[in-house]
Amino acid sequence: MTEQRKDKKSVPKKYQVGVEAALEVMGGKWKPLIIYHLMTGRKRTSELRRIIPGITQKMLTTQLRALEKDEIVARNVYNEIPPRVEYELTAYGWGLKPALDHLCYWGEEHRTRFMVTNRRFWRNFKAVQSKFKHLPPARHHNNELDPSRSF
Repeated sequence: MTEQRKDKKSVPKKYQVGVEAALEVMGGKWKPLIIYHLMTGRKRTSELRRIIPGITQKMLTTQLRALEKDEIVARNVYNEIPPRVEYELTAYGWGLKPALDHLCYWGEEHRTRFMVTNRRFWRNFKAVQSKFKHLPPARHHNNELDPSRSF
């Protein structure tokens, strides 16, 4: 990991603790999911989009490029028509498996707790939302209706 200085020279980033370096490489919402799915074998971009609901093509491409830059994944381009590109974990990327496995185990043990909390949140949200149905919808900065507001 490097960071750009004003004079355009890259200098190695300094981390205070190891978890900072780990989160730099595999932190965020999408990178752990991408790494997790690549643990089952190489995948094409379209396969990753299909098995990771909610990720946009742009975000997937951005995250794959970052993982490739950090040498976590390898990008294999095949000289075919149409072109075929596959991604797979590098030997260095496989070093993240134990950490990701522990996160998966923890998540499986506690998943129901978060599902219950989430349901409680939405039940309360809908109750509050129904009290304000008489108000006009919120407007965006460009004065259009906010499509995410359902009341």
